[in-house]
Amino acid sequence: MAAQQGKKNSTNAKKDSSKPEKNLLLRYAVPLLITAVLMVYLPTLRLGFTELDDSIFIKEQKAYNQDLSNLITSFKRGVFNPTEDVYYRPLLLNSFILNYQISGEDISGWHLVNVLLHLAAVLLLFYLLRKIGLNEVSTLLLTLFFAIHPVLSQAVAWIPGRNDTLLAIFTFGFLLSVFKYVEENKIGWLLLQGMLLLCALFTKETAVFTAPVAWVLLVLMKDQKVFSPRMWFMYVTWLAGGLIWFYIRSEATLKNEQLQAADMLTTLPTRLIVLIQYLGKILLPVKLSVFPILQDTSNVYGFVALALLAAVFFFTRNRNWKVIGAGLAVYLLFFIPALLVPASLNDQDFEHRTYLPMMGMLIVLSETVLLRNKLSQSVLLLCGLAVCVVLSIMNVNHQNNFKDPVTFWTAAVNTSPHSAYANMMLGARIDKVDRQRSEELIRKSYELDSTEKYINYYMGVMLQEHDSVLASESYFQKEIRKSDYYMCYFHLARVAFEKGDKLSAISQLETFLDRAPADPQANNNLLLLYLDTKQNDKARELVQRMKSFGMEVPPAIEQQLNAAASSPESEK
Repeated sequence: MAAQQGKKNSTNAKKDSSKPEKNLLLRYAVPLLITAVLMVYLPTLRLGFTELDDSIFIKEQKAYNQDLSNLITSFKRGVFNPTEDVYYRPLLLNSFILNYQISGEDISGWHLVNVLLHLAAVLLLFYLLRKIGLNEVSTLLLTLFFAIHPVLSQAVAWIPGRNDTLLAIFTFGFLLSVFKYVEENKIGWLLLQGMLLLCALFTKETAVFTAPVAWVLLVLMKDQKVFSPRMWFMYVTWLAGGLIWFYIRSEATLKNEQLQAADMLTTLPTRLIVLIQYLGKILLPVKLSVFPILQDTSNVYGFVALALLAAVFFFTRNRNWKVIGAGLAVYLLFFIPALLVPASLNDQDFEHRTYLPMMGMLIVLSETVLLRNKLSQSVLLLCGLAVCVVLSIMNVNHQNNFKDPVTFWTAAVNTSPHSAYANMMLGARIDKVDRQRSEELIRKSYELDSTEKYINYYMGVMLQEHDSVLASESYFQKEIRKSDYYMCYFHLARVAFEKGDKLSAISQLETFLDRAPADPQANNNLLLLYLDTKQNDKARELVQRMKSFGMEVPPAIEQQLNAAASSPESEK
């Protein structure tokens, strides 16, 4: 019996020795990914506002975020404006509402949520790459590459960038549930994928390509038959989700006429080069921008990256062209929306848009000599880890561009000097510290694009500061026609007063206070005009409103109003 036991132990020892122990990095892949994300992105908690949309969503929409009933309202309106908007992002708005309940206006709490959302997306991607068939080494290195890549830092460091992170979470979850359903044929996975597809659609319009991506992965990487019963059940589920989204979106108060099919198709040929530019930023992330535009983005890095990609394919043996085709299809499908947006609507090629398409490029890279070579598992992992350390350092350095408005817009102008918006925004933010430079930037912005939103307002303000009050009028009127920016009415009141038209000045201030009722200077100016034009009843009403906002009213003015109320003429 002892001999038999010894023989059994010997057999087990042989079995154990035939299976090499898994590399330490692979054994602790998930903790490694969590650690990498936290080390690279926790520094973003010290960042402030950039004043590119983040101040709108956190500060200007404070009242909207405070009301939890708006979790329903978000499905009925545009993201920036309830009616005058083409963007429909209800779940993004809802993430802001929920974030506000926890953090208020404390920006660090908003940055923390962005980091946690990115972490969730990274972990889902890790399991997704394993599920579609990549080996352990490729899955870990490619997910780590995604987790710390500097081109994705804007999605985390910039608060509104979370929209692409949210989209990735729902998309990766959807794709995982698709594969689980194909494997297990359980209706629970079918229902889950329908729900996650709806969530993705309610996050961003790019999700219309999520179902086609799932189809490509199933057919090319899982060899699923196109017309199998399981595929038909999924087709019906995907179609139902799309129709539900389309119906709810069509009921929302959106301004759809800006997005004409003819405009999008006309835009496509001129924007195809963006695919090459984005490829360069993924493979050679050496010249990133916080506010990139097509005109100022170099094509050189993109073509060099394309040549490098061709070279690594050339040296790769036994390539799986189905996997490569699937990866390229994913990359292209998720980039289509960025190619169709007309420049008149959005002229920026933000780098956080690479968040989902990056998945396709990761799949492509899994079939190159970079990961398919004769290096041992340990050496390959260490080499990949070294590359990721370098990328992490680049990422943290790039994050510094998001620390405050002046730093952000300075970086924007440096990398996109032909952007009228970037020049205008920087000029507006340095006017108190460098007036000359500020005015140079405002004038440059106007020369680049005199129709840019808000530029006529800033031109008008600049003229008034130089005592050219009457000359400023036409600029404010142009801005009102362009954007109806409420601050224009305040400055037009000064124009009217300069002309001696006090009644017009009153009308302009009343319009302004409809939008900004608690503005102290406007209230004081209007009160003085009411008194000057003998409109004492309106003056008394205004005094009460001012007190309700906690504003001080000079005692002399109250005495004057009381005296007027008790005078014989008043009684008559």
